[in-house]
Amino acid sequence: MSDTSSAIALMLLTSILVPIVGVMLAITPYLMKKSEVFAVTVPESALFDPYLKGLKKRYLWVMLLITVVLTALCFVFALMGKNAASIAMMVVGMLALLVVGYGLMLYFRSKVRAYKKQQNWEAIQQEAVAVLGAEEAPRAISLKWNLLYIPVLLITLAIGAVGYASMPDMVPIHTGLNGVVNGYAPKTPMIVVQTVLIQAFLALCFVFSHWMIIRAKRQASPSAPATSSLAYGMFARAQSVYLVALGLIMCILMIAMPLSFIGVMTLLQAGLFCLIGALIAVIGALAIAVVYGQGGSRVFARMQAADRMPADDDRFWKLGVFYYNPQDPSLFLLERFGVGWTVNFARPAVGAIIVGFIVATIAFVVAMALLV
Repeated sequence: MSDTSSAIALMLLTSILVPIVGVMLAITPYLMKKSEVFAVTVPESALFDPYLKGLKKRYLWVMLLITVVLTALCFVFALMGKNAASIAMMVVGMLALLVVGYGLMLYFRSKVRAYKKQQNWEAIQQEAVAVLGAEEAPRAISLKWNLLYIPVLLITLAIGAVGYASMPDMVPIHTGLNGVVNGYAPKTPMIVVQTVLIQAFLALCFVFSHWMIIRAKRQASPSAPATSSLAYGMFARAQSVYLVALGLIMCILMIAMPLSFIGVMTLLQAGLFCLIGALIAVIGALAIAVVYGQGGSRVFARMQAADRMPADDDRFWKLGVFYYNPQDPSLFLLERFGVGWTVNFARPAVGAIIVGFIVATIAFVVAMALLV
């Protein structure tokens, strides 16, 4: 594949990222549990409430309209050959979707809270549920699967070591979207370690996310404890399999970097492989969200909806997405608006985790700077 073809493919793939992210955000209200509407606890039977259904539709269409406009701009810049503008539009577009989506969620959340008060929906008492035989339900796959990262890292290191002699004295490390290399680094053994370090950092992030799923609170509905526990287990297993597979794919695709240093492919083509990894990530996330829903809510979508509210923890969710409950010993739990898990900010360990992540990221950036 020529650099011209690679650049065109790069631009088109970049443009595709925006609509995928936009669609996933637009359908988020339909992926949540029956008892949650715009981060507000409601009776499960409210799923069929005309007013709440109308709010979801308004959110959907506003987000889809914004997505169409941003996607069109990305494709226009790509077809005009304005590569830098297309990349910038992709970044700005995805950030805009996230900001607007969150703002709309807060707006509709306020409407749902007012409607909930008007309807006198409240939980008479907080109910919890213990599921007998929960240990037999599906659960996330073992962390041992992450050992598969080790051979990938070793293969990458071996390719760099074997091809080291054929690398030029000044190794290309940055290229423009026109295929012209505009950044070089002296040939040193550290250039071989660079890609492995990136892979290791990515693997660390994926392993932590996997561990987070395993340690998260296993949630079940009091109205259908066994069924909802089974649905959650299937969701957790799918997410853990997705994380391991995605992490390995990302690390394998990054082998293109040392191959570009050796001259087997161009740096632009290596960048195209990395973008393919990003595209696989968002498509995979969208697929799991549509099939399973948040916490497995779509697995048994036809379960009978309860008219009462067994629990109401709205007061613990600040701004709809930040969970703060000192009485809850759980460190990780399902997100309130979105597909995945979040943290209990009331737990001291969360602060340590955040600081640790910041320190690890800074150490990674410093190490990369020293290796270049």
